Amino acid sequence: MALEDPGAASTTREQRDEARRRRAREGAAAPPGRRGPRAGTADRPPAPWGSFPLSELCVLLAMVIGILGLIIWGERGQVMVLAAMALGSLAGLELSIREHFAGYRSHSALLAGAVAIAASTVVLITVGPAVGLAVAAAVFGAGFYGFRQVFKSRSGGLGFR
Repeated sequence: MALEDPGAASTTREQRDEARRRRAREGAAAPPGRRGPRAGTADRPPAPWGSFPLSELCVLLAMVIGILGLIIWGERGQVMVLAAMALGSLAGLELSIREHFAGYRSHSALLAGAVAIAASTVVLITVGPAVGLAVAAAVFGAGFYGFRQVFKSRSGGLGFR
């Protein structure tokens, strides 16, 4: 015995289609429980430098340097691979920052992790590993909370998207 919605069985397809068209004309939201279409690339926040594909070029350059580093290897190749990883990470971090602070998508954990890594690196170099781990955990927690609050204020109260 299948569980069926009694209201769905009493309406025809034409009636449901007409109700959808009416809601679309009136500008009503989708019925509860259904998600609207995902935001497209046209809805993404624009880059501050306009239509110039700077992030994409950074990723392409990182890929080229990384492949050359793997081919060369040795000490110089390893430095090239590390530089490629850093450049590619910066390109992704820039996009995450832009989307997060525009309220488009939440990247709270990623941004908090980047801040925690930067803080713990400084502490590791100056103080030592035991303190560095504690600082990383504290900075990550505080950063996650702060970035989440910023996203909530920018997205109209949503905690994630």
